[in-house]
Amino acid sequence: MADSSPRDIKLPQEFFQKLPKTDLHVHLDGSMRVQTIIDLARIEKVSLPAQDAEGLRAVLKFGSNYGSLVEYLKTFDVTLSVLQTEESLFRAAFELAEDAAAENVRYMEVRYSPMLHTRRGLRLTSVIEAVLGGLRAARERFGIESNIIICGIRNISPESSLEMAELAVAYKNRGVVGFDLAGAEYDYPAKHHKAAFQLVRDNNINTTIHAGEAYGPESIAQAIHVCGAHRLGHAVRLRENGDLLHYVNDHRVPLECCPSSNVQTGAVRNLASHPIKLYFNLGLRVTVNTDNRLITDTTVSKELWLCHTQMGLTVSDIKSIIIAGFKSSFQPFHVKQDSLRRINQELKRFTDDGRVLDTVGEAERARSSSEVVAS
Repeated sequence: MADSSPRDIKLPQEFFQKLPKTDLHVHLDGSMRVQTIIDLARIEKVSLPAQDAEGLRAVLKFGSNYGSLVEYLKTFDVTLSVLQTEESLFRAAFELAEDAAAENVRYMEVRYSPMLHTRRGLRLTSVIEAVLGGLRAARERFGIESNIIICGIRNISPESSLEMAELAVAYKNRGVVGFDLAGAEYDYPAKHHKAAFQLVRDNNINTTIHAGEAYGPESIAQAIHVCGAHRLGHAVRLRENGDLLHYVNDHRVPLECCPSSNVQTGAVRNLASHPIKLYFNLGLRVTVNTDNRLITDTTVSKELWLCHTQMGLTVSDIKSIIIAGFKSSFQPFHVKQDSLRRINQELKRFTDDGRVLDTVGEAERARSSSEVVAS
């Protein structure tokens, strides 16, 4: 009987946990531990809709479908209620990096909007310093490299986005590597926040924008052509405009794909209908990310495993996507170049049939793991 092809083999999630990875699209306030929310609520005397982990998960439906981005975003009211002190922000950042390191994420870009953490009078600079401190402590203990992306919120005001842009400029080269526009997408076009993006681009700061999640290709076009986005968050509706899709492909604009989150918000019907495989096959620079580890109940390993089991991507495909993650980071070129050399060598140990060879030399001799082609 003929051997199964790599596309017929379905590997367990544990295999993907061993792979070195990035997480370029992960929200601090959506990626807390449930027990941490409960602990902080007790310390800070914050009322929660449930008092234990099981009850809180049930009430907030973590991991369930919300049907729309607006409903999905309401869950953040709970996490933000306990993220209003330097201690809570430090802890949340540290634990997020610890959890990512535990599944072999080597590099992460954590995004959040500092203005959402000032309800109790914290200064914006204190918010930034607390998160940087938590990520720095995690790097020293677990070896994971992390940087920050500051978010403007499209449904608050262009003026507040400009203030966040000014903060990004102030912390350039001090842990902040990018600026983003998040929040409710429908009825809140990116073009209204053009001034904020003009400021960060004038200061040579990287930009990414949530676009094509809850609104169509026009949102993506604005992100690229009006605001100058260097990466796109989600972009599931890019497939609705072939000309724009090929523009994104030709200009190697990376896509920050978050498959499970897109099902939760109703951006796609189910994982099988997610466009990530189409994008990958067409040659777009696809990355796979968590979005919100808690609210979506996921990890990068789980997302890659779902791409493998639900969308038919092979181990070779997954390795190409991992390489795209390192290539698409907002790190300096020479830092990325060094990382890519090491990661390319490390990935050679992982074969398409799920074996993990002891050495790169053994992998090359086995000739069962194809070279990852740079795109």
